Amino acid sequence: MRLDNSERLFARARRLIPGGVNSPVRSFGAVGGTPPFIVSGSGARVRDADGNEYLDFVGSWGPLVLGHAHPSVVEAVQRAAADGTSFGAPTERELELAELITRAMPSIEMLRLVNSGTEAAMSAIRIARAYTGRSKLIKFNGNYHGHADGLLVKAGSGAATYGVPTSAGVPLGYAAETLVAEYNDLPSVEALFDANVNQIAAVIVEPVAGNMGVVAPADGFLAGLHRLCDDNGALLIFDEVITGFRVAYGGAQERYRMRPDLTCLGKIIGGGLPVGAYGGRADVMQMAAPLGPAYQAGTLSGNPLATAAGIACLQELAKPGVYEALEALGAETEAGLRAAGDAVGVEVTVNRVGSALTAFFAGSPVTTWEEAASSDTGRYAAFFHGLLQRGVYVAPSQFEAAFVSLAHTSEGIAFAAEQAREAMASL
Repeated sequence: MRLDNSERLFARARRLIPGGVNSPVRSFGAVGGTPPFIVSGSGARVRDADGNEYLDFVGSWGPLVLGHAHPSVVEAVQRAAADGTSFGAPTERELELAELITRAMPSIEMLRLVNSGTEAAMSAIRIARAYTGRSKLIKFNGNYHGHADGLLVKAGSGAATYGVPTSAGVPLGYAAETLVAEYNDLPSVEALFDANVNQIAAVIVEPVAGNMGVVAPADGFLAGLHRLCDDNGALLIFDEVITGFRVAYGGAQERYRMRPDLTCLGKIIGGGLPVGAYGGRADVMQMAAPLGPAYQAGTLSGNPLATAAGIACLQELAKPGVYEALEALGAETEAGLRAAGDAVGVEVTVNRVGSALTAFFAGSPVTTWEEAASSDTGRYAAFFHGLLQRGVYVAPSQFEAAFVSLAHTSEGIAFAAEQAREAMASL
């Protein structure tokens, strides 16, 4: 496989864009090599600037649950674009998308559309602080909630990949308002509440961790968080930017029968276009301007292209049998990875929730950030390149998820499993 054109493009990009990329993990810094520059995608496959084709398990980091260039989404965007791309004024599509979301997630009584998951998390935290009159926030080691100041404290994903758990450029005083607990460890949360009585506004959590690799919540963990928040007058925020409409139509809160106070959404609700949302209890959301004193705004929030794509995507996902099909395809992918490791004697732990999964090169279960961080990232890098050379594109970081879409097939997954076996055999 040659990447001549991608190498030339990457050299040009490095002269103009920091690291040559507009989001750090795309640079392949964790795995080495040159990132292929993608020119098109269709269904479960993408093609790069050199004509190489890959079976894609990145899916734009999760939102393409229908696959690339799904006809319903493409048609919706084309119709919307013909009417105008942005107005900075209300449109009916914003309301239609909000209605679809609130029907799917009963915990969301009111919501506000924004432009990204980062913006959704930042805004939800501001609303929580305004509602409670408190300043401190609890987050979890290895959980990532976007790159807003104060959230890049022991974050997962790209921050973990690059060994920068606390970003430069974040004022120490602001970061000090963020308290860090251990995911799947309720006593660590309780200790922070005990040490900061009447100071904690909210706990924000990925209900299924997706930025230290996929890590499911331990039995009772999410319910325990809800109890601790209720007992201490704090709000519980679910960051469902990855899990919303991915692990169930109603997200992780449907899958685990939870009702958080606030929810952050992104990715899938735009059908692959830039979008986000935060919402929750009406009394909390009424703190947002213009009803309340917490200011948040955005010229492109709820823009016609993203809302049209989101409506089309959610309507497809609401059809009967969709999540059963995703669950089955996810289970086939997990089984293929496990069988590949067993066939060549490589220890691999596969974590999966629905159609999101991660293969860790570890000989024991991965349930915490510490266990994820102790996996063999060097071996993962070699495995990644082995797959890429064989036409399978997965995340260029151990601490990200692989995503299965409805466009994947059993035949494609069997092909990926065979390539995984060969890639593991060459480690």
